[in-house]
Amino acid sequence: MIAVLAAAAATALASFTLTRAVIGFARTRLVDHPNERSSHAAPTPRGGGIAIVVAFLSAWAAWLALAPDGLAPSYGDSAPILMLTAAVAALSLLDDWRSLPVWLRFGAQGAAVAIGLSFLPETSLVFQGLVPFWLDRAGAFLAWLWFLNLFNFMDGIDGLAGVETLVIGAGLFALALLGGVPVTIGVVALAAAAAAAGFLPWNWQPAKIFMGDVGSVGLGFALGWLLIAAAAAGTWQAAVILPLYYWIDASWTLLRRGARGEKFWRAHRDHLYQRAVQRGYSHAAVSGRVAVAGTVLIGFAVVSLYDTIGLAVLAAALTVGALLSELARGPKPPPAGKD
Repeated sequence: MIAVLAAAAATALASFTLTRAVIGFARTRLVDHPNERSSHAAPTPRGGGIAIVVAFLSAWAAWLALAPDGLAPSYGDSAPILMLTAAVAALSLLDDWRSLPVWLRFGAQGAAVAIGLSFLPETSLVFQGLVPFWLDRAGAFLAWLWFLNLFNFMDGIDGLAGVETLVIGAGLFALALLGGVPVTIGVVALAAAAAAAGFLPWNWQPAKIFMGDVGSVGLGFALGWLLIAAAAAGTWQAAVILPLYYWIDASWTLLRRGARGEKFWRAHRDHLYQRAVQRGYSHAAVSGRVAVAGTVLIGFAVVSLYDTIGLAVLAAALTVGALLSELARGPKPPPAGKD
């Protein structure tokens, strides 16, 4: 345990240091200029996800090299997923630099998800045997592909994607400590959380650098696998509870855009977190509220291990509902006569 926590601290430090180095590089090559769909006002370098991905994947590779024997996974080998994460992140870095066609990005992501699912043992069912095998895998494919894209869509204000990575990563690690998910899932999740923690000081409002697609898509792919693996290992409620805010905000917004006939994959400012900023909340205020709600969700995920799954999922839904309601209303105006 001490060695795992020490490795996590080293991962966070590596991410922090590498992000600082990437800022100088990105200022001349990867700059995000504000437009009508942006939530920032000044040109800001992007590509900070390079540091996150390098630190995260290095820690993951170290675990695979040093992990003790006897960790026979019921959720498949994670080594191919590491390599697929690196490939997806590399393609996304190219997209940050050159803006690749939508069909190429979605096609490559879909291929990576399909390949990743092929390493899941046939006896490990994501939907707990409630549907036939082919439908289980089809549903898992759509859920994973959607998750990695919604993670990218939700990376629109300072600190938010880093906070969500911390919530999911810390939550899965806590469940691993309690025996709720396999050890490797917990350790890899902790590595992702540590890499995000090292990046957050540079990305907190006012952000000195953004993740870019290399970070948000790379993390979305890896976290999506962790959640799929947790469900396949039997703790399906963790895959529902921990990312619930992201699922609801992104899915509801995109459904509304689709119903209006809009192209949902194009950049916009319709997510509730973006509208909260438009109504007067600061980026830090929104990300901070998501962090608080996420901490509560971790608690409910832990509670769900003890024969209270239905109540835990319901309580998690009510927590997210309260958060979304607050974001939709916006901040309270100051009292009359005060600045």
